[in-house]
Amino acid sequence: MFLVGLSGGIASGKSSVAAVLRELGCAVIDADVLAREVVQPQFKAYQQILQAFGTQILLENGEINREALGNIIFSQPEKRLLLNSITHPEIQKEMLKQILKYFVQGYHYVILDIPLLFENSSLTRFMKYTVLVYCDPPTQLQRLMRRSPGLSQAQAQARISSQLPLEQKLKMATDIIDNSGEWESTREQILRLHSRLESSWSFLWARLALGMALGGLLCLLLR
Repeated sequence: MFLVGLSGGIASGKSSVAAVLRELGCAVIDADVLAREVVQPQFKAYQQILQAFGTQILLENGEINREALGNIIFSQPEKRLLLNSITHPEIQKEMLKQILKYFVQGYHYVILDIPLLFENSSLTRFMKYTVLVYCDPPTQLQRLMRRSPGLSQAQAQARISSQLPLEQKLKMATDIIDNSGEWESTREQILRLHSRLESSWSFLWARLALGMALGGLLCLLLR
């Protein structure tokens, strides 16, 4: 089994691409879903976030108000780094559990849907392929404002600027899915990628090496 990293930028269309890959039968692990899980009250990260950000970020039911927390971290880069330092280790531990599950089930490869994949070289080194879902900057801004009509243009641009620019990520990815145009064009690119991954023989040697790689990743997460 080998690992395929899938990433993009806010409003670039990564989630839509991941949805198609799931429809095609791929094993996809969504880091955003895990991020929502690890901040639930039963997880260690919950208490650490309250200590760092205070109880004003809580909803009436005791859960973390993601919108309120988002407003803080997108306007204060140091707070974003602090939140990442709390949540990322927990997300990666949960991700490792799912990778091991798919490994046991005999999957040839697993797609890791990770928004900040290219910002984290300790993760990219475990990927056989890294796939970037790209769209041009004006389209990205337009889509974000359409998706979140409550955001001003300045707020939307601040959220985009808080991430590594897509133009820079282009140079780091092994594969590109250009989602700047019509969805049908994007879908054709996804189908071509899926066909290539399915026909790859990388899983034969990768399955032998994965035990060592996962051991290294486990050491990284637990240290």
